[in-house]
Amino acid sequence: MQQTIRREDALDYHAKGRPGKLEVIPSKEYNTQRDLSLAYSPGVAEPCLAIEANPDDAFKYTTKGNLVAVISNGTAVLGLGDIGAVASKPVMEGKGLLFKIYADIDVFDIELNTKNIDEFVRTVKIMEPTFGGVNLEDIKAPECFEIEERLKHEMNIPVMHDDQHGTAIVSGAALLNALELVGKQIDKVTFVILGAGAAAISCARQYVALGAKRENMVMFDVNGPLTADRIDLSEITRPFATTRNIRSLADAFDGADVFVGLSKGNIVSQALIKSMAKDAIVFAMANPNPEISYDDAMAARPDIIMATGRSDYPNQVNNVLGFPYIFRGALDVRATEINEAMKLAATYALAELAKKPVPDLVNLAYGESNMLFGRTYILPKPVDPRLLSSVAPAVAKAAIESGMARLPITDWDAYEQQLARRIGQDNQISRVILTKAKASPKRVVFADAENLKVLKAAQQVRDEGIAQPILLGEVAKIQELIRENSLDLGNVPILDPRSPEQEALVQRFGDVYFEKRKRKGVNLAESRKLMNVRNYFGAMMVETGEADALISGLTRSYPDTIRPALQIIGKEQGVQKVAGMYILLTKRGPLFFSDTTVNFNPTAEEIVEITELTARTVERFNIKPRIALVTYSNFGSAQGEDAGKMNRAVEILHRKHPDMIVDGEIQAHLAFNTELLQQNHPFSKLVDEGANTLIFPNLSAANIAYNLMSEAAGFDAIGPILLGIRKPVYVLQLGSSEREIVNMVAIAVVEAQGK
Repeated sequence: MQQTIRREDALDYHAKGRPGKLEVIPSKEYNTQRDLSLAYSPGVAEPCLAIEANPDDAFKYTTKGNLVAVISNGTAVLGLGDIGAVASKPVMEGKGLLFKIYADIDVFDIELNTKNIDEFVRTVKIMEPTFGGVNLEDIKAPECFEIEERLKHEMNIPVMHDDQHGTAIVSGAALLNALELVGKQIDKVTFVILGAGAAAISCARQYVALGAKRENMVMFDVNGPLTADRIDLSEITRPFATTRNIRSLADAFDGADVFVGLSKGNIVSQALIKSMAKDAIVFAMANPNPEISYDDAMAARPDIIMATGRSDYPNQVNNVLGFPYIFRGALDVRATEINEAMKLAATYALAELAKKPVPDLVNLAYGESNMLFGRTYILPKPVDPRLLSSVAPAVAKAAIESGMARLPITDWDAYEQQLARRIGQDNQISRVILTKAKASPKRVVFADAENLKVLKAAQQVRDEGIAQPILLGEVAKIQELIRENSLDLGNVPILDPRSPEQEALVQRFGDVYFEKRKRKGVNLAESRKLMNVRNYFGAMMVETGEADALISGLTRSYPDTIRPALQIIGKEQGVQKVAGMYILLTKRGPLFFSDTTVNFNPTAEEIVEITELTARTVERFNIKPRIALVTYSNFGSAQGEDAGKMNRAVEILHRKHPDMIVDGEIQAHLAFNTELLQQNHPFSKLVDEGANTLIFPNLSAANIAYNLMSEAAGFDAIGPILLGIRKPVYVLQLGSSEREIVNMVAIAVVEAQGK
């Protein structure tokens, strides 16, 4: 499903809160007068003098070594064309965001209001002292070639125009793997390249560097094939002029082995694809619409290997697989440039990574049991956490071997550990959950649809293909909110349990409820009346199969929301106590907190069941739970009711589940500090890696801890996730944000997929 982005949502995203997508955050202490005296005058003079004496000390005392400039003049922005420097700023900020989240690289975006090559080059060149590298972006051809070439020669830091080289590097990896799968040699295959701009020229050059022959390529621009008799070709395009008698696309496609599209959508027919050689390779990379759609190409002939630039089909050629890690490797060895050897190293590293076993986290994200190298998997997925530790070291090694490095790395194991610490898994699990939800969207009932935040969340999950919303509430009121806020929910069902239109369904649901509760003091009339209440009606929709999951609680108390779900849907078989769990997204990875919402003061035996429920849920995210039962005591160091019951719970868990990584009772800080654990409690099961799951002695402690971490520390949270209920029902916190609602819907969909 192609993702739909509404104009209002995009504008709101960029404008809400602090405008834009980036901010500068201090990395040193600044609270005291002494801190400020060290940060600025007089203390700042010392690093200034040190750098004056040794300019390389700028990497030691300033941000230079981890700071990249993303620079554009706005002459070729996405598919928008020449929209000007200031209009390109949102894109440059977005590129900076990708640098940060994928490779922990800081970025200043710089938009230059000039189309003059000399002026552009001089401006960038005189900023060299500030930056460790320069990423050129969205500059039109042919100027981009000259700008990049001059800056590479005139500057002593890495410079790369990603529009040229990103697609070339990533598609080069896809090409190597596709050729391997079909058993063809790169120096023997023939190419049709549709497009002759910056990306197409760079791709062709990269393929030649990988072993392809120029004479086996036919390239097309808007005027047709590039042939040796054309007098309008530039110095950039002339090397790819063919001497073959090619006058049309049909001539070029006939018997060709590889098609590379970097032009515009829907201009290649099925007939052209059918005319290609056996086991043809088709890279239709125009965005958002490929030169030929994936479905049409595969329908034309199933023997092809197909790649596009889209995320909703196999083999996405995505620049984010390359540029963050290329710059990471270049910066870490203080490379003077990004040369051909480094770009080739990135291509080979990507190709090799696709052949390795895929982590469970990635399989989970794409709804696969085990993705394997093959025709529909020739490139790693963007969520693969191994990209940083695979591509960056390969680039760094190539820089060292080709003489570009000023700070060679000698301990590669330590370097890979450093890379792992740079990027936590704070947003990894969110991406995985959302990707998996999109693989098979489910019907989700929104019980609080008369609330604008709920409607906006319903809009988002529908547009992104996460879920199929069903709205409960007064139809006229909901439709008015939709109109007033320019939402587009015209085809989403709106049901009002109190309306005459739903009378038959209310009676049917009431009859089902009566059968469930007739020996629990409920009569038939009361049962039918309760079905007018949205939480009861929504829970019954899930129970009877009219929907797959229920989201409620935004404007109601937790007990009022959970009670209907327990009465109608009930607990999983064998479960005595349901529980609530939050996921906190931190730099060290996701942390799971339980029980944060249901049980006031559980017994030791109930703590055991809560721990078991939590562990099973954590495992559903393909994460190995490492569980700490936390309180104020460390392994018997203090007495008291909470310490005693947590100690007893651990004893029971060790007997029942000897392979479970669970320990306690333990203080919360010690659960994460493996060095202290090793020194004082080396017997602990948490001594190797520390905890990722915390079980609390009572509701008060759990709720306080979750709220402190969420509000004071600023960690994003997903939850509360209701554990132990038979079908997916999720109860929102009062006042949940739109983003939190969307995350809850995604979790509900993933659970519904499993149940």
